[in-house]
Amino acid sequence: MQRCEPEVTFRHVGLQRRKRQQFPEQITAVGFSRWKRPFIEAFLQGSEVAFVNKPDSHRAKTIPGTVSVWGSSEPPQIHETSTVLRIEDGFLRSSGLGADLVRPLSLVIDDVGIYYDATRPSRLEHILQNQALDTLATERAQALRERLIQLDLTKYNLGKQSWSRPETDQLVLLVVGQVESDASIRLGSPDVKSNLELLRRVRKEHPSAYIAYKPHPDVVAGLRKKGQGEEACYKIADVVLTQPVALSSLIGQVDEVHTMTSLLGFGALIRGAKVICHGLPFYAGWGLTIDRLSCPRRTRKLTLNELVHGALIDYPRYYNFERQCFVEPEQAVEQLAALANTGPQSRSLRRKALRLAVIGWLRVTRSTK
Repeated sequence: MQRCEPEVTFRHVGLQRRKRQQFPEQITAVGFSRWKRPFIEAFLQGSEVAFVNKPDSHRAKTIPGTVSVWGSSEPPQIHETSTVLRIEDGFLRSSGLGADLVRPLSLVIDDVGIYYDATRPSRLEHILQNQALDTLATERAQALRERLIQLDLTKYNLGKQSWSRPETDQLVLLVVGQVESDASIRLGSPDVKSNLELLRRVRKEHPSAYIAYKPHPDVVAGLRKKGQGEEACYKIADVVLTQPVALSSLIGQVDEVHTMTSLLGFGALIRGAKVICHGLPFYAGWGLTIDRLSCPRRTRKLTLNELVHGALIDYPRYYNFERQCFVEPEQAVEQLAALANTGPQSRSLRRKALRLAVIGWLRVTRSTK
């Protein structure tokens, strides 16, 4: 326990109160896997959460009240007055991959849509379209952005290795691969829907450029399937970056970043890179990126600080599992940096630790007999 000023205590208590009162008292959470349920319950503190398996459509009963689902999943039959909360990983998530069952430090809980579904509005889009920041809020967003750059934090914080720009006069482009089965491509990239298609388009537009292709880390780790025909990417790109390269090492040495909807584009954007969006991610359409598509709903021109405030301060919620409380994004960033310094967490590491603990317990038990 640490001593702190009364103002800090008041802010902390106020944060807990706001987060706990944000949603209704009763929430029905539908279709969540068992490993997700403990952290979903933690992030929904203040509400009584009833977990149910996703019912068969022909047997489904109408569910009243507030219903939560993961991502863009279709909710079961609900009452016409019900509210749907869509839950998804936050943009500063963890040190390790979600597909490897590493629990998140941040989630977004959206009562309008979900941030990667460009076919309709989301709470994040509403925030970015309507927010009016004062000087203090702008300065806070700038300080948070500068801290992220200083600590070189990303969503999963896997990159540690460096990368050197080739000695060439060619334009150096980074093309970002994604998991092609993800809803973010289906709902946010109507024109280009595969990594191979994206690479072919970039190569056609820049036939003499030096292209570095970065596959998605889940695909590299073997946790998600490769895209259709993705092996051909090796023939189109000049280099394929399968090693965990630090974002700071990568972004500062390329001339452009090309993406469909990848969150890496957001990380590159806040680091000052030129980002070309071939889809409609949440950070496109605000005058900060070069967009191949348009979204008529997004009519404002934002600054980087306004984008950061909406995406990293207003939209997500952050939770400290050690202290069992909600925290501000600045506190989550410091915790994430500490975790990143210890190396990526993974399901295999946790299993190994559990196995060693059991072995140790058995040895102690036997020695006392």
